[in-house]
Amino acid sequence: MKELHREKIWDPVTRLWHWVFATVVVTGWYFGKFMSFATIKWHFYCGYTILGLLAFRYLWGFFGPRPVRYRALIPKPSQVFAYLKDFVRREPSGARGHTPLGSLSVIAIILLLTAQACSGLFIVSDDYFESGPLSYLVSDATSNRLTWWHLLLSKFVLGIVCLHVVAIFFYLLWKRENLIIPMISGWKWVKSASNSD
Repeated sequence: MKELHREKIWDPVTRLWHWVFATVVVTGWYFGKFMSFATIKWHFYCGYTILGLLAFRYLWGFFGPRPVRYRALIPKPSQVFAYLKDFVRREPSGARGHTPLGSLSVIAIILLLTAQACSGLFIVSDDYFESGPLSYLVSDATSNRLTWWHLLLSKFVLGIVCLHVVAIFFYLLWKRENLIIPMISGWKWVKSASNSD
């Protein structure tokens, strides 16, 4: 096993953003799946909050600390293939920040939630007499198509959230690497400089 040491990786803003984002996404999905006249407005509020958090994250990729910047987040194909070779090895990754696969999952989550939240701005819900704030800007046919996409993408949101949880347990139980504690404390076990790839 490669030598590891503890290092402060995740800043307080990124950690707070992560937990608020996760909470609002799950809550918004729940209010959308089990919608009623009493909860539909909360589904919209969650959508607006997600859009605000996403806007912040897009900016944070330019101005945030090194581990959350786009330069660190977007892996090279060679890095992905190199990581895949050792993916099932039963030892911690020791990555400073996200692993290459973790980076790809973050990108997928951000893009998926951007499409999901933006499509919600244009939908019309005949069942609950509600509509997105920008639905008046598009035709009924376009609104219906975006509503269809919004419903379809909600299934992908559920899938990627479940995959995220499975990955956390895979790292915890198989690779013996706890990814939850670093996102709470900021401290992560990483490879020593001489062992870094």
